[in-house]
Amino acid sequence: MQFDRATRIVVLGGGTGVFTVLTGLKKRFRNLTAIVSMADDSGSTGVLREDFGILPPGDIRRALVALARTDNRILAKLFNYRFKTGTGLNGHSFGNLMLTALERLTGNFETAVDEAAKLLAVEGGVVPVTLTPARLWAELQDGTRIKGETNIDIPKHDGNLRIKRIWLTPSVKVNPLARHEILNADIVVIGPGDLYTSLLPNVLVGGLVPVLKQTHGKVVYLVNVMTKHGETNDFKASDFLRVMEKYLGSGVIDYVAASNRRPARERLLPYLKENARWVELDRENFKTRPKLIAADLIRSRGFVRHDPEKIAKMISRLI
Repeated sequence: MQFDRATRIVVLGGGTGVFTVLTGLKKRFRNLTAIVSMADDSGSTGVLREDFGILPPGDIRRALVALARTDNRILAKLFNYRFKTGTGLNGHSFGNLMLTALERLTGNFETAVDEAAKLLAVEGGVVPVTLTPARLWAELQDGTRIKGETNIDIPKHDGNLRIKRIWLTPSVKVNPLARHEILNADIVVIGPGDLYTSLLPNVLVGGLVPVLKQTHGKVVYLVNVMTKHGETNDFKASDFLRVMEKYLGSGVIDYVAASNRRPARERLLPYLKENARWVELDRENFKTRPKLIAADLIRSRGFVRHDPEKIAKMISRLI
């Protein structure tokens, strides 16, 4: 397959969604940049944030591994290796620890990311959306306020309560490099990912929305295929777009892509215990702008998730 080296693609998000999109795109495109949320405070990432005061390394690590082109497979696996025993090590991933060590050595988180990218022979860029630490907050429909991405993502409160609004404390500004990459992109892909804890924390960063409005690149929003308990209970496809545009404003997204092939019932059954449901495509609630792309975007078997190759093909058709 011939690689497209000219088209500049930015993937904006966090969590496993960015990894999924990048692993598909890197088989067709060379000019890729991941702009990653800095709101994560869970697990190993959360501990390192508290102990060392660094920006969260977890989503950065996933993006680095996704874009790694090294023939040394063990090196990529090493970055994702998670210790299961050991006092002080249990629960930590090697990649998170390495990024923390590199930050201590270089004195700069961005430089640490660049050095890790060299080790993994990353072709493309991995950029923190902001260079200032911040906490994600949510206000629920009953007025309760929840502090921290983890507490929103895995609710200890009543997960049936809708999220009324979210914000970052303190207010932070967009990373100048992230701004540059978006302004020069041909396509900006938002998602997939947990709406309130992986995607919108990027949008909340000061200066990010104006940049998305200014870019000449086409903005594509990938709607999730499953709902998330505590965040998007009973959401249909149009609900994801509605909330996204609540924070972005209308007219920013050019295309919204939603999967139109419902998986077999037996594939959905395991999600019932997580109170997760298939996201129905309610075409009647979509307007002419943004343009709806209804396509089969999920894996043919296994977990109900986006298929990296199908996403890459869809983006190729847009180009």
